[in-house]
Amino acid sequence: MLKTVDSGVLKTFSFGAMHISVAFLVVWAMTGDWRIGGATALVEPCVNTVAYHFHEKIWKRRLGRRAGANPGAGLALPA
Repeated sequence: MLKTVDSGVLKTFSFGAMHISVAFLVVWAMTGDWRIGGATALVEPCVNTVAYHFHEKIWKRRLGRRAGANPGAGLALPA
């Protein structure tokens, strides 16, 4: 029995591949060294993933404080 893959998962992997490719090409173009481009393309997404984890923790804490001070409050975006 074959399971279908969620399109969100495919989109995530597609974006990841694009992100790594763009990072590689930009750094390679800037430095002229494909090894530096490759190293950067591998290291930068890892660092970005860790930074995103802490960004989310801070964001959730901030929203939690706001909701605690004013129940029912959230991020209100203008229409």
